[in-house]
Amino acid sequence: MAITFTLNGKSQTLPSDVSPEMPLLWVLRDVLNLTGTKFGCGMAFCGACTVHLNGDAIRSCMTPVSSVAGKRVTTIEGLSPDASHPVQRAWIEEDVPQCGYCQSGQIMSATAMLAKKSNPTDADIDEAMSGNICRCGTYQRIRKAIHRAAAMSAAAKKPAA
Repeated sequence: MAITFTLNGKSQTLPSDVSPEMPLLWVLRDVLNLTGTKFGCGMAFCGACTVHLNGDAIRSCMTPVSSVAGKRVTTIEGLSPDASHPVQRAWIEEDVPQCGYCQSGQIMSATAMLAKKSNPTDADIDEAMSGNICRCGTYQRIRKAIHRAAAMSAAAKKPAA
């Protein structure tokens, strides 16, 4: 039985030989060649594999692909075609990445949080991002970038005078 879901805004039907129990991470990376989502720990502890499922941040390494049937999945590639999403722009402007490995998961977690809480406090950010590990320790820059992205989004929503 083929599995169909919406991936980055487009309908996606998987080949029938993809096991329904295959983790979404491996479907994204190995079947669909979307390598922006990273493998970290394989146990949903590090956050490197974070994607959105119907707008919520989830760990794709532990999510069987069968559970996304009929739902919307967004990967880092689906945020914007040109890194113009406010979170991506803020990440660049704040020079967040060091090694960069965890950053797609960090960005996806931050984006999901900002969709629910448009003006987060430091405590809100720390709580929302606590499941994402950065071995390089760029947490202060991540927090600063999230505040910047929130400000960018708020400014974009204000009507022109």
